[in-house]
Amino acid sequence: MSGVFEATEVIGHRGAGRGVVGGARENTPESYAAAAAAGADWVEIDVRRTADDALVLYHNAALDDGRPVVELTVRECAEAGVVGLDEGLAAIPAGVGLDVDVKTVMEDAVDAPARRTLSLLLPRLRREAARRRVFVCSFDPGVLLGVREGAPGVPTAWMPFVRNPLDQAVAGAAGMGCPVVAVDARSFGLAGEAPRPDRRTVEYTVDLAHRAGIEVVSWCPDPVDAARFAEAGMDAVVVDDVPGAVRALAAVGARTPVAPGLAVDPPGA
Repeated sequence: MSGVFEATEVIGHRGAGRGVVGGARENTPESYAAAAAAGADWVEIDVRRTADDALVLYHNAALDDGRPVVELTVRECAEAGVVGLDEGLAAIPAGVGLDVDVKTVMEDAVDAPARRTLSLLLPRLRREAARRRVFVCSFDPGVLLGVREGAPGVPTAWMPFVRNPLDQAVAGAAGMGCPVVAVDARSFGLAGEAPRPDRRTVEYTVDLAHRAGIEVVSWCPDPVDAARFAEAGMDAVVVDDVPGAVRALAAVGARTPVAPGLAVDPPGA
């Protein structure tokens, strides 16, 4: 099946992984560069908007001190160590794909359309898609529908919530016309867990999704589960341990070893 991914690809979660990994804090240029250097095929970024309609890179809705990001200016975000979108993008090598996790806010329901998170993001999506592989994932179905209309060349991934049942995840992606479904690893069952009678196997789920024309991504398996998912034919894994996942996938023959930092140009580059 030809689509967004080739073989089982590695996506660095928030860069090199959540929290601080190797001295690099998540969703920073340093973390993105570290993920690429460790052999990630893609980097996942979290994007949300500020009070003055800038886009910044931050996973949670509020800072550790409780201040909502959407109520802060971009200057206040910078003072708190939150990086702007453009600065982060500049740190990702052109040969590394971009997985954009769009974090919409409640205010998007009432603010003027031009101020909404996706409206602010669409020009950047179109620009990035012209120079690298890009896809958009979100918990918000409205984002996926909006991307299809405003940036039709950018693939979308339905990302159901944590431990979401596999049945609804795959069927939901098909119903929204998403070419990718991104599913919590815990929904598949982790290594060592007892089978559940109401849970389909990874192999069955991936095969059925592929028959529906949908590629499957999982977040965030450890290297053991990443290898197990790859052997089941999964298309990509979003991971906190990029070098561990790269080694694990190479060990099961699901990935051609790539020298750290050696990026491959995207098709058409």
